[in-house]
Amino acid sequence: MNIATAPLAAGAAPHIAPADGARGLYIGGQWSWPEAGARIPVIDPSNGAVLAEVPDAGVAEAMAAVDAAAGAAPAWRATPPRRRSEILRRCFELMTARADDLARLISLENGKALRDARGEVAYAAEFFRWNAEEAVRISGDFALSPAGGNHIIVDYEPIGIGVLITPWNFPAAMATRKIGPALAAGCTVVLKPASETPLTAYALAALYEEAGVPPGVVNVLTTSTPGPVTAAMLGDLRVRKLSFTGSTPVGRALLAEAAKNVISCSMELGGNAPLLVFDDADLDVALEGAMLAKMRNAGEACTAANRIYVQAGLYDRFAEELTRRMAALKVGPGVDAATECGPMITGKAVDKIERLVEDALARGARLLCGGVRPEGPGHFYPPTVLVDVPADAAMGCEEIFGPVAALSRFETEDEAVALANATEYGLAAYVFTRDLARGLRVSRRIETGMVGLNRGLVSDPAAPFGGTKQSGLGREGGHHGVMEFLEAKYIATGL
Repeated sequence: MNIATAPLAAGAAPHIAPADGARGLYIGGQWSWPEAGARIPVIDPSNGAVLAEVPDAGVAEAMAAVDAAAGAAPAWRATPPRRRSEILRRCFELMTARADDLARLISLENGKALRDARGEVAYAAEFFRWNAEEAVRISGDFALSPAGGNHIIVDYEPIGIGVLITPWNFPAAMATRKIGPALAAGCTVVLKPASETPLTAYALAALYEEAGVPPGVVNVLTTSTPGPVTAAMLGDLRVRKLSFTGSTPVGRALLAEAAKNVISCSMELGGNAPLLVFDDADLDVALEGAMLAKMRNAGEACTAANRIYVQAGLYDRFAEELTRRMAALKVGPGVDAATECGPMITGKAVDKIERLVEDALARGARLLCGGVRPEGPGHFYPPTVLVDVPADAAMGCEEIFGPVAALSRFETEDEAVALANATEYGLAAYVFTRDLARGLRVSRRIETGMVGLNRGLVSDPAAPFGGTKQSGLGREGGHHGVMEFLEAKYIATGL
């Protein structure tokens, strides 16, 4: 069923199929294919089968999307905040009504377990509900200048057209986390989703249309040549915002491109999250938190616990219990309801995990479970636990991005903090302790943008998401997310 045109019956949800992505690029409220007709296959990572094909846009289509966003910008900017809010709220309602179908689509193209996909849909939809509320609460300032000679008025205006670039690991949430605040602020956008997982983005584009988002306000295109396509859009002076989630090397290249026209940038880049477990931690709480921080999305998350440091007194018990839990996880296709750990996104991703595990073992780490790439179709890697991982192991500085828990021991609080900070990245960290004073003290000393204290999940639409150091610029979520799409205008007045 085409969700762009079919109305919602009471209590019903239309089926969203992979073939829906074959409708074409979504530009100016129209579905179309490039004249050249180039296609990008979308692969099921559980078996290598082609799920669907989507358009392969070039520079001409990208500029058409910018034109559409520019054409829609004046009317959307002038749309009353309450109306923008109602449209965003409708997006939330439609996503919630179609959660099961969207989750299945995510599982098919991304490979993640259905339980993780359902969690992503709920999380993604919440960005529309949150930003529906933010849209009507964007306010300015009015004050008398200190010298008393004039009044200071500060107004906030939409920053302009935004280019949004999202990764494959959370194809719904990474899009709505950008689109929600952009639309709440009054901006129009061009979304370029990852070519590995474009079907969710196109399904959501049809949903936005049904929710009442006007043509041209949100445009979606896929491409196999992201470099030239993105450079062309950033080279257009009408584009004033770039929001990117992805790797640090790509982020650096995009920052250099955006600098040519002094474009405002929000960057959510790589991570190398430490997870610290102190001797006085509640063992069950720490294990539950570690499993969530490590195995959410099978470890394919920038916030995933990449380095697990456990104090010496608890180390052996923690390792034994974590191994028992990891070894018990069921591996299989994401769409299988019993699956707890789905396939990785590509064979290349599995190659990297395998390389990092072999490197750690060669340097003295010990394998407690997993660690052997299975034979057969699909990009699978088993839940794996390594202990006594040395500091010079490659996985200590590279994101594993897979279901591998790498454990090392520490003796003192100062040592734990030093280990946590021994990275160029600073996105997320996790701390487990019953001592609140220690928890807050260590949280403040760790050089990251986010800390989970006695919990393995930090993502929340109401909170600012982002990192320090090489993990990015700006914040998404909370009030901060909307501010990324607004410009402050100061008016000096004698009134």
